[in-house]
Amino acid sequence: MLSRVANSIYWMNRYVERAENYARFMSVNFNLALDLPPNVDEQWEPLLIATADNFLFYNQYEQPTREAVIDFMTFDKRNPNSIVSSLHNARENARTVRESISKEMWEKLNELYLHVRDASPNTDLNHLQEFLDDVKTGCQLFYGIIDSTITRNEGWHFGRMGRFLERADKTSRFLDVKYFTLLPAPEAVGSTLDLMIWTAVLKSVSAYNMYRQQYRMMNPSTIVEFLILDKRFPRSVAHCIRQAELSLYEISGNAIQNGFSNEAEKVLSKLRSEIEFTESADIFRTGLHQYLDRFQTRANECDTGVNETYFSLKPVEV
Repeated sequence: MLSRVANSIYWMNRYVERAENYARFMSVNFNLALDLPPNVDEQWEPLLIATADNFLFYNQYEQPTREAVIDFMTFDKRNPNSIVSSLHNARENARTVRESISKEMWEKLNELYLHVRDASPNTDLNHLQEFLDDVKTGCQLFYGIIDSTITRNEGWHFGRMGRFLERADKTSRFLDVKYFTLLPAPEAVGSTLDLMIWTAVLKSVSAYNMYRQQYRMMNPSTIVEFLILDKRFPRSVAHCIRQAELSLYEISGNAIQNGFSNEAEKVLSKLRSEIEFTESADIFRTGLHQYLDRFQTRANECDTGVNETYFSLKPVEV
């Protein structure tokens, strides 16, 4: 497979996953804001900090109000990570490799992008939740089309790897939102408000029902364990990194039990191994934010390894 085609398929999947996760960020935070007690201010700035969009935001907006953050993260084309920008970039990547994807994939992605683009000038807060649900459903339908129409070849594995690397990164950022959310007082830790915010974290990754089936009581330790270390939940960090690793080895044709054969496999397998031998107590001993910050750095290193191994232009040896 041409590196150009592989790169486009990889990033097409990452951008669609990013759009879905940004919709999740705002959907859950919007609902949480409606449930907060009257004496507690709405928390929108933590979304910007956790996604590392805060610096760009303050170049264009004065205050992180609900309206400003929603506009910036959803419709602002100046924000390269906004929903409309992510879907535009996904569509452009798909357009350049239309011969390598199915007709149904192109039609669904094109339809989703046009829906978001046309909604951007006139979506009000009263219809925001419905709009965000449309984005999430559209992204999930797109992945369903991929899985039902694409041959399990290198292209499918590049797309799958991109999707899971992006999902792992965003799950870690959902947890980081909890760290940056300001409680009214230190004694609020463990309170009903604190529990509401942890519940919002679970709902943001559609994990609430599965978590409640597995654990009787809600507490930070088991929530962190479920969202980072659980190998069976499809949006947990551990599961996503493992699936990305499996696709990476399928691309090279190298048996995973033989060890790594390139830099991408080395960094991704090392990260998967570290997560596999981590316990929730280790995470809290390090500090949740510090652990997540380090993981995000390592995930970026995995992306760099994939880029240098498969996408970068290399000099021809004579």
